[in-house]
Amino acid sequence: MNKTIVFDMDGVLFDTERLCVEVWKKVAKDWGIQGMEDVVMRCIGLNGNDSKNLVLNAYGESFPYEKFRTRVSEVFWEDIEKNGLPVKTGVKKLLPYLQQNGYKIGLCSSTKYDSVVSHLKQAEIIEYFSVIVTGDMVEHSKPQPDIYLLACKKLGAEPGESFAIEDSPNGIRAAAAAGMKPVMVPDLIEPDKEMERLAFLICRDLTEVMRYLNQNAVPSGTVR
Repeated sequence: MNKTIVFDMDGVLFDTERLCVEVWKKVAKDWGIQGMEDVVMRCIGLNGNDSKNLVLNAYGESFPYEKFRTRVSEVFWEDIEKNGLPVKTGVKKLLPYLQQNGYKIGLCSSTKYDSVVSHLKQAEIIEYFSVIVTGDMVEHSKPQPDIYLLACKKLGAEPGESFAIEDSPNGIRAAAAAGMKPVMVPDLIEPDKEMERLAFLICRDLTEVMRYLNQNAVPSGTVR
């Protein structure tokens, strides 16, 4: 029986991707930068290094990326402090279910380690994760498979026998490239034909993921 499951964080556990996109757009508007909405959508699932390269490719090497990201971070955390951390539907049910049923639980996020730990502690769910791998631990994050391969190694799990819960195309591509069983729970980007091909399973929310696991104790075949 498959007993390993690795989660993405933003857009899967927390509704922070939506907030992040809005903050990028707000800061870009304040700074008079055009076209940031398209650029930030392509950054979803990437780590800081790859996001920086994408932005510089779009706006040129003279773009003040570090200053821009510093301001984005300030506005983002101001919102979290004011409104709290938005937890996605099913998180507080699925994690205890997995723990009670003996799953190894890991987390793979392109976000920096300190921010990931802060989010998990604030939501009081950090104790569920035995392994946390973040974008600053690998040279290239999603859609490259490095981050998931490292998580499986740390968990002592075979990628082909492990689930990866993702919301973004870059995350699904990374999990598939690692040879895992990608489960897509769409957030900002709806699945297209590529995602339907790469995903082992597509669910509406984490409650549906739990229902699937409960009904399929021994997964077999590819489910669409």
